[in-house]
Amino acid sequence: MHTRSIAKFATIMLGVLFIGCASAPPRPALISHVVFVELHDPADIPELIADSDATLAHIPGVVSYATGQPIDTGRDTVLDDYDVGMSLGFDSAEAYARYVAHPDHTRFVARWKPRLTALRIYNFEDVTP
Repeated sequence: MHTRSIAKFATIMLGVLFIGCASAPPRPALISHVVFVELHDPADIPELIADSDATLAHIPGVVSYATGQPIDTGRDTVLDDYDVGMSLGFDSAEAYARYVAHPDHTRFVARWKPRLTALRIYNFEDVTP
């Protein structure tokens, strides 16, 4: 009986140890650059996403990348007033500045800006250790 009590105690302590070691998910980047666009012609959505995948995701300094269309979550507080959303992450403000000035980025913007009806850009820094 004593052995079972020790085994039970050890199992509980092992569980506490694993729970105590659990941490938050990894942060994707220090600097997040989030873009929402509305297009003159929504039929251009697949082309914009493919061009973004082929161009922006591969610019040096990009450490996280995602692009896509809004989803219906059934929540009226979640905005879906855009055609395509993009999220790019950078490890430093300098990497972000190099991305903004990169010729692939500037050509991408020049190619797509005339086809947009609205553009919203948000940048934020995650200073959480």
